Amino acid sequence: MSRGPSWALLTLTLLAGCGGDPTGEPVEVTVPTGAGLGEVADSLTSRGIVDYGLLFQAYVRLKRADRGVRAGTYRLRPGEAWSRIVETLTEGRVVTSTMTIPEGWTLRQMAPRIAQITRLPADTVLRRLTADTASERWEVPGPGLEGYLFPDTYRFAPGTSLDRVVATMTDRYRAYWTEERRARLDSLGMSEREAVTLASIVQAEARRLEEMPAIAGVYHNRLERRMLLGADPTVLYALGGYRARLLYAAIDSVADNPYNTYTQRGLPPGPIGAPGERALDATLEPAETDDLYFVALPDGRHLFTGSLAEHNRARVAARRAWDTARATVGVRGPVDAGDSVADPVEADTAAGPPPPNP
Repeated sequence: MSRGPSWALLTLTLLAGCGGDPTGEPVEVTVPTGAGLGEVADSLTSRGIVDYGLLFQAYVRLKRADRGVRAGTYRLRPGEAWSRIVETLTEGRVVTSTMTIPEGWTLRQMAPRIAQITRLPADTVLRRLTADTASERWEVPGPGLEGYLFPDTYRFAPGTSLDRVVATMTDRYRAYWTEERRARLDSLGMSEREAVTLASIVQAEARRLEEMPAIAGVYHNRLERRMLLGADPTVLYALGGYRARLLYAAIDSVADNPYNTYTQRGLPPGPIGAPGERALDATLEPAETDDLYFVALPDGRHLFTGSLAEHNRARVAARRAWDTARATVGVRGPVDAGDSVADPVEADTAAGPPPPNP
């Protein structure tokens, strides 16, 4: 009678009992893609997870799990039972990190957060996200990836490839477009890119979710009348980012920029950030309104008006509210181009420059 199988079974049983009394804090161990069993055992030994690398390899082979170890980052404890370690490695119970991308963020804002997941330098991430071929590669309307990495909370394993992160985020974007929403898009006579672009402006303007349909309604009305949108966030995008004071000189400095909606008629070439679901929904189902203007109040609300005369009166009221807020609680006032970051002040297609602040 052969004693080989019995001896192997005994050895397997003894080795399975190695460890089993975890000590110390969990340690992160990364198994690279394509790593062999020897490399995995060396890594576990060097991190103090197992004491005997060769015996651990023998145990894994006896378990016939040597080809089942999955790449990824794992959190293991020194002294943990080998059976549990192998189970963790072969079932791919990798450590995951949460990545939250807020609504309205630009690729420049996203890059450092994505870099934490991919473990790539942030400038490398940004360069790849803004590559000329990005929209074609990821099959989004373009002109680049801006606006199409859907804002949401994601979970990724540390070291996840940038391609995997982008694929997940663009898949989430595509999932937004249900048949019902596409039907609504068609009824508006807008392209997908135009809708996302307008939604990105609505996202940037709105301080209160419930006002998004009203803001979208104003912009739809201005587009139908071929009025300049006069949206400050588009100018800020052309200037390269947020600034506390948007002066007329700054607007003039980018007068020829296609994202300057004070000087360029219609929508910008593409989104100025990543709109969330609420902003997209508001763009597809705007409020039915005759309003053409709005001006921001310190509490985040807006005053909506349908004529230039009404708008100028609203601006005076808003300015008083801002002055009171600054005097009482130190609230920073609106930008100087209009009366707020959300103040399209162009009167009509022949009105010339926006009226001066009161």
